[in-house]
Amino acid sequence: MRDGFYPAIGTPLDEQGNVIVSSLKLHVEDQLTADPAALLVMGSMGNQPTVKNSEYAKVAQIAVDAAKGDCPVFVGVMDNSIERVLDRINSLKDLKIDGVVATTSFYFGMNQSEVQRFFEQIAASSKFPVYMYDLPGVTKTKIEVSTATQLMQLDNIVGIKTGDLPTARELHRTQQQNGTNFDVLFSGLDVFDVAYGYGLTKQLDGMFACTTPINKRLYTSLAAGDQKMASQCLDDILLLRNTFVSVGVFNGFTYAMNLLGFEGGFGPDYNIKLDSAAQDKVKQCMLQLKLI
Repeated sequence: MRDGFYPAIGTPLDEQGNVIVSSLKLHVEDQLTADPAALLVMGSMGNQPTVKNSEYAKVAQIAVDAAKGDCPVFVGVMDNSIERVLDRINSLKDLKIDGVVATTSFYFGMNQSEVQRFFEQIAASSKFPVYMYDLPGVTKTKIEVSTATQLMQLDNIVGIKTGDLPTARELHRTQQQNGTNFDVLFSGLDVFDVAYGYGLTKQLDGMFACTTPINKRLYTSLAAGDQKMASQCLDDILLLRNTFVSVGVFNGFTYAMNLLGFEGGFGPDYNIKLDSAAQDKVKQCMLQLKLI
């Protein structure tokens, strides 16, 4: 996979939890204008754990069709057992996707032997390349470096997404030393500019879903070695992220996406719409950043 930014795109749903086709298509097309390295469909920002089973493969299909082969497309397959993950993968079998992304089980905790077995079995049965997703704040289980080092030797495990900088650096060094076909997708948004200098040049985050023009400036600057401009671009993304945190992440994200012209709800169906004060806070931030 090439250097650059990997947006975890949103999933626009109507009040019945059905995907809004026109909105998702427009969202993907907007992302493509900034030349992303790939798109992650139904990751955390894409709300995968709450998308209805009946809509799951449909969401993936719409995104693949909208991308038109212009960049790779990954799909989240997170679930709580090997067989449930494989059911998700099987539902995607007819799609032209470039990989699937799985966390550890997020209901029950796992020890590292179980983590290794979990990914070994998924990789052995998946027709698509498998990317591990290290998300211990949600899943309660970290994919330790020693476990990931064993798993990266398998042909069908081709990468890991992690926001842990020490983990990412160590796995990146190991990959460089061994020359394995394995990508480290770093997702520690707060230190993207610094991490790029460490060689962690493949970076994935959900905030990219609503900051398209800033994304392009950020990664053009990083590639050119313009640290000052890159840091300013990252600060702008962090300002919007922190604004979302202050009003509720998915609540703020939904309102921001609606302001950008993307119809639908982009969070769990139990989210409550922002009040007028919170809406204004998000809107003023986006105006300041010239996103609207």
